[in-house]
Amino acid sequence: MWTSRRQFLQFGAFGFGALGFLQAARALSGAATPALPRGVLKELHVPPRAKRVIFLFMGGGPSQFETFDPKPRLNKLWGKPMPESLTKGERVAQLQGAPLVILGTHQKFAKCGRAGVEVSDLLPHMRKVMDELTVIRSMQTDAINHDPGVTFMQTGHQLPGRPAMGAWLSYGLGSENESLPAYMVLLSGQGQDQNVKARYWTSGFLPTIHQGVQLRSPGEPVFYLDNPAGMDSTMRRRILDSVRELNQSRLETVGDPEIATRIAQYEMAYRMQTSVPELTDLAKEPKSIFELYGPDARKPGTFAANCLLARRLAERGVRFIQLYHRGWDHHDGIQGRMIQECKKVDQPCAGLLRDLKQRGLLKDTLVIWTGEFGRTPMAQGDAKSENYGRDHQMRAFTSWVAGGGFKAGAVHGATDEFGYNVVDSPVHVHDLHATMLHALGIDHLRLTYKFQAREHRLTDVAGKVVPGLLA
Repeated sequence: MWTSRRQFLQFGAFGFGALGFLQAARALSGAATPALPRGVLKELHVPPRAKRVIFLFMGGGPSQFETFDPKPRLNKLWGKPMPESLTKGERVAQLQGAPLVILGTHQKFAKCGRAGVEVSDLLPHMRKVMDELTVIRSMQTDAINHDPGVTFMQTGHQLPGRPAMGAWLSYGLGSENESLPAYMVLLSGQGQDQNVKARYWTSGFLPTIHQGVQLRSPGEPVFYLDNPAGMDSTMRRRILDSVRELNQSRLETVGDPEIATRIAQYEMAYRMQTSVPELTDLAKEPKSIFELYGPDARKPGTFAANCLLARRLAERGVRFIQLYHRGWDHHDGIQGRMIQECKKVDQPCAGLLRDLKQRGLLKDTLVIWTGEFGRTPMAQGDAKSENYGRDHQMRAFTSWVAGGGFKAGAVHGATDEFGYNVVDSPVHVHDLHATMLHALGIDHLRLTYKFQAREHRLTDVAGKVVPGLLA
Protein backbone atom coordinates (compact mmCIF):
# COMPACT_ATOMS: atom_id res chain seq x y z
CA MET A 1 0.00 0.00 0.00
CA TRP A 2 2.76 2.45 0.95
CA THR A 3 4.90 3.69 -1.92
CA SER A 4 7.61 5.14 0.31
CA ARG A 5 8.71 5.48 3.93
CA ARG A 6 8.03 9.20 3.66
CA GLN A 7 4.40 8.61 2.75
CA PHE A 8 3.98 6.26 5.72
CA LEU A 9 5.42 8.84 8.11
CA GLN A 10 3.31 11.58 6.58
CA PHE A 11 0.14 9.56 7.05
CA GLY A 12 1.13 8.62 10.59
CA ALA A 13 1.90 12.20 11.58
CA PHE A 14 -0.95 14.03 9.91
CA GLY A 15 -3.38 11.59 8.40
CA PHE A 16 -4.90 9.36 11.05
CA GLY A 17 -7.59 11.99 11.59
CA ALA A 18 -8.51 11.38 7.96
CA LEU A 19 -9.61 7.87 8.85
CA GLY A 20 -12.65 9.31 10.58
CA PHE A 21 -13.60 11.20 7.44
CA LEU A 22 -13.02 8.07 5.38
CA GLN A 23 -15.32 6.00 7.59
CA ALA A 24 -17.95 8.75 7.47
CA ALA A 25 -17.72 8.89 3.69
CA ARG A 26 -18.07 5.12 3.41
CA ALA A 27 -21.09 5.24 5.68
CA LEU A 28 -22.65 7.90 3.50
CA SER A 29 -22.59 5.65 0.45
CA GLY A 30 -25.17 3.28 1.87
CA ALA A 31 -26.14 4.07 5.43
CA ALA A 32 -29.53 5.59 6.15
CA THR A 33 -28.08 7.90 8.81
CA PRO A 34 -24.64 9.39 7.99
CA ALA A 35 -22.03 9.61 10.72
CA LEU A 36 -21.40 13.03 12.22
CA PRO A 37 -17.92 14.48 11.63
CA ARG A 38 -16.20 13.92 14.96
CA GLY A 39 -13.67 16.14 16.68
CA VAL A 40 -10.32 14.93 17.91
CA LEU A 41 -11.29 15.32 21.58
CA LYS A 42 -12.60 11.98 22.78
CA GLU A 43 -13.39 13.46 26.18
CA LEU A 44 -13.81 17.07 27.26
CA HIS A 45 -11.24 18.44 29.68
CA VAL A 46 -13.73 20.19 31.99
CA PRO A 47 -17.52 20.05 32.34
CA PRO A 48 -18.91 22.13 29.45
CA ARG A 49 -21.16 25.12 30.03
CA ALA A 50 -21.75 25.86 26.35
CA LYS A 51 -22.24 23.81 23.19
CA ARG A 52 -21.85 26.52 20.58
CA VAL A 53 -20.77 30.12 19.98
CA ILE A 54 -22.37 33.06 18.17
CA PHE A 55 -19.61 35.62 17.60
CA LEU A 56 -20.91 39.09 16.72
CA PHE A 57 -17.92 40.92 15.28
CA MET A 58 -18.14 44.69 14.77
CA GLY A 59 -15.55 45.37 12.08
CA GLY A 60 -13.69 48.67 12.44
CA GLY A 61 -13.65 49.04 16.20
CA PRO A 62 -16.75 50.55 17.89
CA SER A 63 -16.18 53.36 20.38
CA GLN A 64 -16.61 52.32 23.97
CA PHE A 65 -17.17 55.96 24.97
CA GLU A 66 -20.41 56.13 22.96
CA THR A 67 -21.69 52.70 24.01
CA PHE A 68 -20.69 50.93 27.26
CA ASP A 69 -17.91 52.83 29.08
CA PRO A 70 -18.98 56.37 30.10
CA LYS A 71 -16.29 58.82 31.14
CA PRO A 72 -17.74 62.07 32.57
CA ARG A 73 -14.20 63.38 33.04
CA LEU A 74 -13.77 63.60 29.28
CA ASN A 75 -16.78 65.93 28.95
CA LYS A 76 -15.40 68.21 31.65
CA LEU A 77 -12.03 68.47 29.88
CA TRP A 78 -13.35 68.44 26.30
CA GLY A 79 -10.88 70.25 24.02
CA LYS A 80 -8.01 70.34 26.52
CA PRO A 81 -4.67 68.54 26.00
CA MET A 82 -4.47 64.90 27.02
CA PRO A 83 -2.14 64.42 30.02
CA GLU A 84 1.32 63.78 28.60
CA SER A 85 2.03 61.38 31.44
CA LEU A 86 -0.44 58.98 29.88
CA THR A 87 0.41 59.31 26.21
CA LYS A 88 4.13 60.11 25.93
CA GLY A 89 5.82 57.44 23.84
CA GLU A 90 2.58 55.50 23.33
CA ARG A 91 1.52 54.02 20.00
CA VAL A 92 -1.41 55.63 18.23
CA ALA A 93 -2.43 54.65 14.72
CA GLN A 94 -3.21 57.92 12.93
CA LEU A 95 -2.42 60.48 15.62
CA GLN A 96 1.34 59.93 15.83
CA GLY A 97 2.92 63.37 16.19
CA ALA A 98 -0.45 65.17 16.23
CA PRO A 99 -1.76 67.24 19.15
CA LEU A 100 -3.62 64.93 21.51
CA VAL A 101 -6.83 66.70 22.54
CA ILE A 102 -9.47 65.27 24.86
CA LEU A 103 -12.82 64.38 23.26
CA GLY A 104 -16.05 63.96 25.21
CA THR A 105 -19.36 62.59 23.98
CA HIS A 106 -22.88 63.85 23.39
CA GLN A 107 -24.35 60.52 24.51
CA LYS A 108 -26.32 60.16 27.74
CA PHE A 109 -25.88 57.09 29.92
CA ALA A 110 -28.36 55.41 32.24
CA LYS A 111 -27.99 52.62 34.79
CA CYS A 112 -29.79 49.52 33.59
CA GLY A 113 -30.76 46.16 35.01
CA ARG A 114 -30.34 44.85 38.53
CA ALA A 115 -26.62 45.63 38.53
CA GLY A 116 -27.07 49.19 37.29
CA VAL A 117 -24.82 48.75 34.24
CA GLU A 118 -24.40 52.10 32.49
CA VAL A 119 -25.45 52.02 28.83
CA SER A 120 -25.63 54.73 26.17
CA ASP A 121 -28.85 56.18 24.82
CA LEU A 122 -27.73 54.91 21.40
CA LEU A 123 -28.67 51.41 22.59
CA PRO A 124 -32.24 51.62 23.95
CA HIS A 125 -33.02 47.95 23.22
CA MET A 126 -29.80 46.67 24.76
CA ARG A 127 -30.63 48.67 27.89
CA LYS A 128 -33.57 46.30 28.43
CA VAL A 129 -31.52 43.09 28.33
CA MET A 130 -28.50 44.02 30.46
CA ASP A 131 -29.43 41.40 33.04
CA GLU A 132 -28.51 38.76 30.44
CA LEU A 133 -24.91 39.79 29.83
CA THR A 134 -21.57 40.89 31.24
CA VAL A 135 -19.89 44.01 29.91
CA ILE A 136 -16.10 43.64 29.76
CA ARG A 137 -14.63 47.14 30.03
CA SER A 138 -11.03 45.95 30.28
CA MET A 139 -10.32 44.29 26.94
CA GLN A 140 -6.80 44.55 25.50
CA THR A 141 -5.17 43.50 22.23
CA ASP A 142 -1.71 43.53 20.66
CA ALA A 143 -2.71 45.03 17.30
CA ILE A 144 -3.23 48.71 16.54
CA ASN A 145 -4.30 48.53 12.89
CA HIS A 146 -7.35 46.91 11.36
CA ASP A 147 -6.18 43.89 9.40
CA PRO A 148 -3.73 42.66 12.07
CA GLY A 149 -6.40 43.45 14.70
CA VAL A 150 -9.12 41.44 12.99
CA THR A 151 -6.69 38.61 12.24
CA PHE A 152 -5.58 38.58 15.89
CA MET A 153 -9.14 38.50 17.24
CA GLN A 154 -10.11 35.70 14.86
CA THR A 155 -6.99 33.52 15.00
CA GLY A 156 -4.89 34.58 18.00
CA HIS A 157 -2.11 35.84 15.70
CA GLN A 158 -1.54 39.11 13.86
CA LEU A 159 -0.05 37.38 10.80
CA PRO A 160 -2.33 35.46 8.42
CA GLY A 161 -2.23 31.72 8.02
CA ARG A 162 -3.39 30.40 11.40
CA PRO A 163 -6.74 28.62 11.98
CA ALA A 164 -9.68 30.78 13.02
CA MET A 165 -11.61 30.20 16.26
CA GLY A 166 -14.40 28.35 14.52
CA ALA A 167 -11.93 26.06 12.76
CA TRP A 168 -10.35 25.14 16.12
CA LEU A 169 -13.79 24.30 17.54
CA SER A 170 -14.72 22.24 14.48
CA TYR A 171 -11.41 20.38 14.80
CA GLY A 172 -11.77 19.81 18.52
CA LEU A 173 -15.49 19.19 18.94
CA GLY A 174 -16.77 18.24 15.50
CA SER A 175 -20.32 18.85 14.36
CA GLU A 176 -23.76 18.39 15.88
CA ASN A 177 -25.47 18.34 12.48
CA GLU A 178 -24.54 16.07 9.56
CA SER A 179 -26.27 18.39 7.07
CA LEU A 180 -24.61 21.72 7.91
CA PRO A 181 -20.97 22.72 8.40
CA ALA A 182 -19.74 23.12 11.96
CA TYR A 183 -18.53 26.68 11.17
CA MET A 184 -20.64 29.19 9.24
CA VAL A 185 -20.13 32.88 8.44
CA LEU A 186 -22.53 35.74 7.60
CA LEU A 187 -21.63 39.28 6.49
CA SER A 188 -23.45 42.62 6.72
CA GLY A 189 -22.71 46.33 6.66
CA GLN A 190 -20.77 48.55 4.33
CA GLY A 191 -17.14 47.65 3.69
CA GLN A 192 -15.85 51.22 3.34
CA ASP A 193 -12.19 50.91 4.36
CA GLN A 194 -12.78 47.57 6.07
CA ASN A 195 -12.83 44.70 3.62
CA VAL A 196 -13.73 41.37 5.21
CA LYS A 197 -11.34 38.77 3.84
CA ALA A 198 -12.14 35.06 3.49
CA ARG A 199 -8.90 34.23 5.30
CA TYR A 200 -10.52 35.52 8.50
CA TRP A 201 -12.44 32.23 8.62
CA THR A 202 -9.66 30.02 7.30
CA SER A 203 -8.74 26.58 8.62
CA GLY A 204 -5.05 27.53 8.31
CA PHE A 205 -2.91 24.43 8.72
CA LEU A 206 -5.85 22.35 9.96
CA PRO A 207 -7.59 20.11 7.40
CA THR A 208 -9.77 22.31 5.20
CA ILE A 209 -12.95 20.49 6.28
CA HIS A 210 -12.77 22.82 9.31
CA GLN A 211 -12.80 26.15 7.45
CA GLY A 212 -15.81 28.43 7.69
CA VAL A 213 -18.53 28.33 5.04
CA GLN A 214 -20.01 31.69 4.10
CA LEU A 215 -23.79 31.89 3.94
CA ARG A 216 -24.42 34.59 1.35
CA SER A 217 -27.41 36.84 0.96
CA PRO A 218 -29.05 37.91 -1.27
CA GLY A 219 -28.59 35.44 -4.11
CA GLU A 220 -27.40 31.85 -3.94
CA PRO A 221 -26.75 31.21 -0.21
CA VAL A 222 -23.76 28.92 -0.84
CA PHE A 223 -21.95 28.78 -4.16
CA TYR A 224 -22.21 25.64 -6.31
CA LEU A 225 -24.87 23.85 -4.25
CA ASP A 226 -27.49 23.94 -7.00
CA ASN A 227 -27.40 21.24 -9.66
CA PRO A 228 -26.12 22.43 -13.04
CA ALA A 229 -28.63 22.73 -15.86
CA GLY A 230 -29.69 19.31 -17.10
CA MET A 231 -28.62 17.45 -13.95
CA ASP A 232 -31.06 16.08 -11.40
CA SER A 233 -30.35 14.76 -7.89
CA THR A 234 -30.16 11.14 -9.04
CA MET A 235 -27.52 11.95 -11.62
CA ARG A 236 -25.56 14.08 -9.14
CA ARG A 237 -25.65 11.26 -6.58
CA ARG A 238 -24.32 8.80 -9.17
CA ILE A 239 -21.47 11.14 -10.13
CA LEU A 240 -20.57 11.78 -6.48
CA ASP A 241 -20.47 8.03 -5.78
CA SER A 242 -18.08 7.49 -8.68
CA VAL A 243 -15.86 10.39 -7.62
CA ARG A 244 -15.90 9.16 -4.02
CA GLU A 245 -14.69 5.72 -5.07
CA LEU A 246 -11.77 7.25 -6.97
CA ASN A 247 -10.91 9.55 -4.05
CA GLN A 248 -11.10 6.71 -1.53
CA SER A 249 -8.77 4.60 -3.65
CA ARG A 250 -6.27 7.43 -3.83
CA LEU A 251 -6.61 8.13 -0.09
CA GLU A 252 -5.80 4.52 0.75
CA THR A 253 -2.75 4.73 -1.50
CA VAL A 254 -1.15 7.98 -0.38
CA GLY A 255 -2.86 8.84 2.90
CA ASP A 256 -3.30 12.55 2.15
CA PRO A 257 -5.87 13.92 4.68
CA GLU A 258 -6.94 16.57 2.18
CA ILE A 259 -8.41 13.80 0.02
CA ALA A 260 -10.54 12.72 2.97
CA THR A 261 -11.56 16.35 3.39
CA ARG A 262 -12.63 16.46 -0.25
CA ILE A 263 -14.76 13.33 0.20
CA ALA A 264 -16.45 14.82 3.26
CA GLN A 265 -17.01 18.20 1.60
CA TYR A 266 -18.63 16.67 -1.49
CA GLU A 267 -21.01 14.74 0.73
CA MET A 268 -21.73 17.76 2.90
CA ALA A 269 -22.50 19.84 -0.19
CA TYR A 270 -24.95 17.17 -1.36
CA ARG A 271 -26.80 17.19 1.96
CA MET A 272 -26.75 21.00 2.07
CA GLN A 273 -28.84 21.06 -1.11
CA THR A 274 -31.75 20.27 1.18
CA SER A 275 -30.67 21.78 4.50
CA VAL A 276 -29.66 25.26 3.28
CA PRO A 277 -32.92 26.17 1.48
CA GLU A 278 -34.86 25.06 4.57
CA LEU A 279 -32.52 27.07 6.82
CA THR A 280 -32.82 30.30 4.83
CA ASP A 281 -36.58 30.09 4.28
CA LEU A 282 -37.98 32.46 6.90
CA ALA A 283 -41.59 32.21 5.70
CA LYS A 284 -42.62 30.07 8.66
CA GLU A 285 -41.25 32.51 11.24
CA PRO A 286 -44.15 34.28 12.99
CA LYS A 287 -44.69 38.01 12.82
CA SER A 288 -43.68 38.32 16.47
CA ILE A 289 -40.16 37.12 15.67
CA PHE A 290 -39.64 39.72 12.98
CA GLU A 291 -40.89 42.35 15.40
CA LEU A 292 -38.40 41.07 17.97
CA TYR A 293 -35.39 41.50 15.66
CA GLY A 294 -36.60 44.75 14.10
CA PRO A 295 -37.80 45.97 10.70
CA ASP A 296 -34.59 44.99 8.89
CA ALA A 297 -35.07 41.32 9.78
CA ARG A 298 -37.12 40.84 6.61
CA LYS A 299 -34.31 42.26 4.46
CA PRO A 300 -31.78 39.59 3.42
CA GLY A 301 -28.17 40.51 4.08
CA THR A 302 -28.84 42.93 6.94
CA PHE A 303 -27.41 42.44 10.41
CA ALA A 304 -30.93 41.88 11.75
CA ALA A 305 -31.65 39.14 9.20
CA ASN A 306 -28.29 37.56 9.96
CA CYS A 307 -29.03 37.54 13.69
CA LEU A 308 -32.27 35.68 12.99
CA LEU A 309 -30.36 33.23 10.80
CA ALA A 310 -27.81 32.84 13.62
CA ARG A 311 -30.57 31.69 15.95
CA ARG A 312 -31.76 29.21 13.32
CA LEU A 313 -28.20 27.92 12.89
CA ALA A 314 -27.85 27.55 16.67
CA GLU A 315 -31.09 25.56 16.76
CA ARG A 316 -29.65 23.22 14.15
CA GLY A 317 -26.46 22.56 16.07
CA VAL A 318 -23.92 24.61 14.11
CA ARG A 319 -20.91 24.84 16.40
CA PHE A 320 -19.52 28.30 15.59
CA ILE A 321 -21.62 31.04 13.97
CA GLN A 322 -19.65 34.12 12.94
CA LEU A 323 -21.40 37.39 12.08
CA TYR A 324 -19.31 40.23 10.64
CA HIS A 325 -20.87 43.68 10.62
CA ARG A 326 -18.76 46.37 8.95
CA GLY A 327 -18.90 50.14 9.29
CA TRP A 328 -17.38 50.99 12.70
CA ASP A 329 -14.16 52.71 11.57
CA HIS A 330 -15.01 56.22 12.76
CA HIS A 331 -12.01 58.49 12.16
CA ASP A 332 -14.40 61.35 11.43
CA GLY A 333 -18.10 62.09 11.72
CA ILE A 334 -18.31 59.75 14.69
CA GLN A 335 -21.49 61.26 16.10
CA GLY A 336 -23.61 60.60 13.02
CA ARG A 337 -21.95 57.31 12.14
CA MET A 338 -22.28 55.87 15.64
CA ILE A 339 -25.99 56.72 15.59
CA GLN A 340 -26.31 54.93 12.26
CA GLU A 341 -24.43 51.75 13.20
CA CYS A 342 -25.90 51.44 16.68
CA LYS A 343 -29.38 51.64 15.18
CA LYS A 344 -28.52 48.73 12.87
CA VAL A 345 -27.29 46.42 15.63
CA ASP A 346 -29.12 47.48 18.81
CA GLN A 347 -32.50 45.80 18.38
CA PRO A 348 -31.15 42.72 16.54
CA CYS A 349 -28.62 42.01 19.33
CA ALA A 350 -31.26 42.40 22.02
CA GLY A 351 -33.73 40.37 19.98
CA LEU A 352 -31.21 37.57 19.52
CA LEU A 353 -30.62 37.31 23.27
CA ARG A 354 -34.34 37.29 23.99
CA ASP A 355 -35.05 34.75 21.27
CA LEU A 356 -32.32 32.40 22.43
CA LYS A 357 -33.53 32.67 26.01
CA GLN A 358 -37.20 32.01 25.25
CA ARG A 359 -36.18 28.85 23.37
CA GLY A 360 -33.91 27.60 26.14
CA LEU A 361 -30.84 28.06 23.97
CA LEU A 362 -29.09 30.91 25.78
CA LYS A 363 -27.94 28.70 28.64
CA ASP A 364 -25.72 26.65 26.32
CA THR A 365 -25.03 29.21 23.57
CA LEU A 366 -22.21 31.66 24.20
CA VAL A 367 -22.79 35.04 22.51
CA ILE A 368 -19.78 37.38 22.16
CA TRP A 369 -19.93 40.98 20.88
CA THR A 370 -16.69 42.81 20.14
CA GLY A 371 -14.58 44.75 17.65
CA GLU A 372 -10.91 44.27 16.92
CA PHE A 373 -10.10 47.17 19.29
CA GLY A 374 -11.72 50.33 20.63
CA ARG A 375 -11.27 54.08 20.10
CA THR A 376 -9.16 56.72 21.80
CA PRO A 377 -10.34 59.37 24.27
CA MET A 378 -8.44 61.85 22.07
CA ALA A 379 -10.03 63.56 19.10
CA GLN A 380 -9.04 62.92 15.52
CA GLY A 381 -9.65 66.17 13.69
CA ASP A 382 -10.97 69.31 15.32
CA ALA A 383 -12.59 68.42 18.66
CA LYS A 384 -14.69 71.60 18.49
CA SER A 385 -16.14 70.82 15.05
CA GLU A 386 -18.99 68.44 14.29
CA ASN A 387 -16.77 66.23 12.13
CA TYR A 388 -14.41 64.89 14.76
CA GLY A 389 -13.57 61.21 15.10
CA ARG A 390 -11.58 58.84 17.29
CA ASP A 391 -8.45 56.86 16.49
CA HIS A 392 -7.68 53.18 17.16
CA GLN A 393 -7.18 52.14 20.79
CA MET A 394 -5.52 48.80 21.60
CA ARG A 395 -4.84 49.39 25.30
CA ALA A 396 -8.44 49.40 26.52
CA PHE A 397 -11.78 48.66 24.86
CA THR A 398 -15.16 47.12 25.62
CA SER A 399 -16.82 43.83 24.64
CA TRP A 400 -19.76 41.92 26.06
CA VAL A 401 -20.59 38.25 26.57
CA ALA A 402 -23.85 36.45 27.31
CA GLY A 403 -25.08 32.93 27.93
CA GLY A 404 -23.00 29.77 27.80
CA GLY A 405 -22.21 29.72 31.52
CA PHE A 406 -20.90 33.29 31.69
CA LYS A 407 -22.05 35.74 34.35
CA ALA A 408 -25.19 37.72 33.68
CA GLY A 409 -25.97 41.29 34.72
CA ALA A 410 -22.43 42.35 35.56
CA VAL A 411 -19.49 44.55 34.64
CA HIS A 412 -16.00 43.10 34.52
CA GLY A 413 -12.92 45.29 34.72
CA ALA A 414 -12.48 49.04 34.56
CA THR A 415 -10.47 51.75 32.86
CA ASP A 416 -9.02 54.96 34.27
CA GLU A 417 -10.97 58.24 34.30
CA PHE A 418 -9.82 58.95 30.73
CA GLY A 419 -10.63 55.46 29.45
CA TYR A 420 -7.04 55.17 28.28
CA ASN A 421 -5.60 52.39 30.45
CA VAL A 422 -7.10 49.34 32.14
CA VAL A 423 -6.88 49.71 35.93
CA ASP A 424 -8.79 46.62 37.04
CA SER A 425 -9.05 43.00 35.84
CA PRO A 426 -7.56 43.18 32.31
CA VAL A 427 -8.82 40.67 29.75
CA HIS A 428 -6.48 40.10 26.82
CA VAL A 429 -7.75 38.64 23.55
CA HIS A 430 -5.88 35.42 24.41
CA ASP A 431 -7.72 35.37 27.76
CA LEU A 432 -11.07 35.74 26.02
CA HIS A 433 -10.19 32.83 23.73
CA ALA A 434 -9.04 30.69 26.66
CA THR A 435 -12.22 31.42 28.63
CA MET A 436 -14.42 30.74 25.60
CA LEU A 437 -12.76 27.35 25.11
CA HIS A 438 -13.10 26.61 28.84
CA ALA A 439 -16.85 27.27 28.64
CA LEU A 440 -17.01 24.69 25.85
CA GLY A 441 -15.22 22.12 27.99
CA ILE A 442 -11.76 22.59 26.48
CA ASP A 443 -8.45 23.32 28.19
CA HIS A 444 -6.86 25.79 25.78
CA LEU A 445 -3.41 24.36 26.58
CA ARG A 446 -4.46 20.90 25.40
CA LEU A 447 -6.24 21.61 22.11
CA THR A 448 -3.18 21.55 19.86
CA TYR A 449 -2.11 20.63 16.34
CA LYS A 450 1.42 19.79 15.26
CA PHE A 451 2.58 21.80 12.26
CA GLN A 452 6.13 22.41 11.08
CA ALA A 453 7.55 20.53 14.08
CA ARG A 454 5.71 22.60 16.66
CA GLU A 455 2.51 22.14 18.64
CA HIS A 456 0.20 25.08 17.90
CA ARG A 457 -2.92 26.27 19.71
CA LEU A 458 -5.44 29.12 19.43
CA THR A 459 -3.88 31.01 22.35
CA ASP A 460 -0.30 30.48 21.10
CA VAL A 461 1.99 30.70 24.18
CA ALA A 462 -0.29 32.95 26.25
CA GLY A 463 -3.82 33.20 27.57
CA LYS A 464 -5.50 32.33 30.84
CA VAL A 465 -9.04 31.50 31.85
CA VAL A 466 -10.77 34.46 33.57
CA PRO A 467 -12.87 32.94 36.41
CA GLY A 468 -14.48 36.33 37.10
CA LEU A 469 -16.35 36.07 33.79
CA LEU A 470 -17.91 32.71 34.57
CA ALA A 471 -21.11 32.13 36.50
